[in-house]
Amino acid sequence: MIGQDIISKLGDFIEQPRTGKVVVASGINVQQQVRRAVASSLGGRALWVDVVSSDMRNVRSVMTASEHARCIVGLGGGKSVDVGKLAASELDIPFFSVPTSASHDGIASPFASIRGTRKHYSVKSKPPVGILADVEVIAAAPPRLFSAGCGDLVAKLTAVKDWQLGHEVTGEYYGTYAASLAMMSANLVLENSKRMGGRGISAVRDLVEALISSGVAAGIAGTSRPCSGSEHLFSHALEVISPGKGLHGEKCGIGTILSAKMQGQDWRSVRKALKEVGAPVTAAEIGVTEDEAVKALVEAASIRPGRYTILSKLGLDEKEARDIADETGVI
Repeated sequence: MIGQDIISKLGDFIEQPRTGKVVVASGINVQQQVRRAVASSLGGRALWVDVVSSDMRNVRSVMTASEHARCIVGLGGGKSVDVGKLAASELDIPFFSVPTSASHDGIASPFASIRGTRKHYSVKSKPPVGILADVEVIAAAPPRLFSAGCGDLVAKLTAVKDWQLGHEVTGEYYGTYAASLAMMSANLVLENSKRMGGRGISAVRDLVEALISSGVAAGIAGTSRPCSGSEHLFSHALEVISPGKGLHGEKCGIGTILSAKMQGQDWRSVRKALKEVGAPVTAAEIGVTEDEAVKALVEAASIRPGRYTILSKLGLDEKEARDIADETGVI
């Protein structure tokens, strides 16, 4: 369900019996904005669990609270959605995604980005059984989150190209339909960046629908391949080297500029589109130094060695990585 002023319809949307508790995993700031409407819609059945960070400690807290719950609702940004998603997957109970921002495609995907899982990339869980997105609530989120969502969408341009390359080199499965669905989401931003940069209600709805679509593409493929390639590996490497600097979608957007250059795609158009939606296009804009960006580009392939991308093919050394980052204006 996507629309305006629909957050108060959550109770009817989840179609649960009017008995039994509904665990709502949410950050404190989000609760201050929509708690009254959500609590009223659930008829007093809501059990609120504060999500502070996207890590296993918070996942366990939600799981403990959900021992006898009918379902879990992830209400908020990426942290709350991912924590609730993995907790529900572990307990094998229904999960509902209620995003209050549109910063990445975890809204609908069967993957969750959780720290403390011994992996520097997303882990497999289960997709939500339902998504309720109130575009008025999402439009009120900080503009930076909108821009980050655009960055995560643009990333599908290089992710799909990497998936094709992996199929050609290793023989791994490649799904034309899932790839096309992901590319459609990327093209939404590339072809409408000026309008998207205005962040009107229609642009917010387009962004939300495209993020859901790309998450569904990953579900159809059974892999994050249509949505995550060398640009995501760059983002994950940056998180290891410079933790806490830049949002996921921001780093993926910058990574897409670099990956498009390495793949021989039109990286200048990617850079232009990101600028027009207000997303960062340089390492400095997210507080990352030139050396950190270069190091991340060199080490990105080692984050997930089993995933073949353009990084695997090129095997960049420091000089080559620095030249690419310099030529694209990332540093």
